[in-house]
Amino acid sequence: MIYLSLQYLAHQTAVKIPAVFLYASTRMILAAMTTLLLTIFIGHRFINKLYALKTGQSIRVENCPTLAKLHQKKKEIPTMGGFLILISMLIALILWMDLRNSFTLILCIATVWLGLLGGIDDYLKMKHKNSKGLPAKKKFALQLLFVALLGLYLLWPPFSETIHFGHWFPPPAANYGEYFFPFKKGALFTLGGVGGILAFTITAVVVTGSSNGVNLTDGLDGLASGCIILVSAVLAIFAFLSNHSEMARYLNLPYIKGCAEIAVYLCAMGGACLGFLWYNSHPAQVFMGDTGSLALGGILGTAAVLMRREFLLALVGGIFVIEAVSVILQVLSYRYRNKKRIFRCAPLHHHFEFKGWPEQKVVIRFWIISLILALIGLASIKFQ
Repeated sequence: MIYLSLQYLAHQTAVKIPAVFLYASTRMILAAMTTLLLTIFIGHRFINKLYALKTGQSIRVENCPTLAKLHQKKKEIPTMGGFLILISMLIALILWMDLRNSFTLILCIATVWLGLLGGIDDYLKMKHKNSKGLPAKKKFALQLLFVALLGLYLLWPPFSETIHFGHWFPPPAANYGEYFFPFKKGALFTLGGVGGILAFTITAVVVTGSSNGVNLTDGLDGLASGCIILVSAVLAIFAFLSNHSEMARYLNLPYIKGCAEIAVYLCAMGGACLGFLWYNSHPAQVFMGDTGSLALGGILGTAAVLMRREFLLALVGGIFVIEAVSVILQVLSYRYRNKKRIFRCAPLHHHFEFKGWPEQKVVIRFWIISLILALIGLASIKFQ
C-alpha cells in the first residue's frame, strides 16, 4: 500500500518523492525491518495470549520413548506461534510490495492457504491432546490442491490468460518449462508438450517437499527458524538479481520480470523468522507449530518454482532435504527390513539427541551446515 501510494505520488503529482523508496533493494530492507520489529515488539503479548488459550500440545516423538520423556518439559509451551510470523509477513506484503504483480498474489495465496492448513492441524492437536492432527492424506491432498492451481497458472497459458485482470496480475512471462542447475550456465533441460506432466510433478515435489521438510526440521528450539533465515536470504539475492535484465545477463541468470516482489517477500520472511527467533531460541518460549512450518516451507518452495530455482533450493535447503530423507529411509527400513532402523530416531536431529548431544549443540551445528550450503549456493553465481 505504501509502495503503490509512493508510486502514484511520483507519477501523478508535483510532490517530489525520493526515487530510493521505489527501489526493490530499499523495499527489501524495509520489509525485513517491518517484520523483524513487529515480531519482536508484538511477540510478548502474542505469546501471553497463546498461554491464556492453552495452546500447548503433547510432545510426541515416535518410537523414541527416551526423547519423549526428555521433551515432556516442553509440553506446556504454546504452539501456533507461526501466526505471528505469517501475519507480520502479510503486513509487510501490503505495505511494501506491488499489489498488482502476479507474484504478489501467488505468494499471498500460498501464505494464507498453507497457514490455515497448518493452523487447522495445530488446532486439532491442541483440542485433542493425543491426536496427530489433520490426517496425513487430507493434509497432503490440500497441499496438492494448491500445487495444482499453481501448476495450471504457470504451465497452462489458457488458464493464466483467463484469470488475469488487465494490468493487474498479468500472466507469467518466464518460460516455466526450463530448469536451471547451480554452477551450470543456461538451462539444464527444457520440458514442453507432453513433458508438462513431468514439469507439474517437479513443481508438486518442490512445493510439498519443501513444506513438509521444514515441518520435520521444526523439532528443536530455533532449528527451523535459523535455517529458514539463511535459505530465504540466498533466494532473495537470486530473485533480486534475476529482476534486472543486465545483471541477469552478466551473471548468466534467467531474467524474470517482476521477480523483485519475490525478493521483497523473502526478506520479509527472513526478518520475521529472525524476530521469532528472539522467543524461539533455547529455551523456547513459543513454537511456530505446523501453522508456521508448513506455510514457510511451502512459500520457499513456491518462490523457488517462480524463480526457476528448484535445484538451488534443494542445495541451500539441504538441511530440510536431509531431515525429510532421514524419515523416509527410517520408515522404509522399519517396514521392509523386519523393523530394523537406520537411525536411532528420526528426523535426523533426534538421532544426534539420542546419542547424547545437547540440544543447543545439535541446533548450532545444523545452522553451521546450513550456512555452508548457503555460501555454496551464493558461490554458484560466479562459478557458472
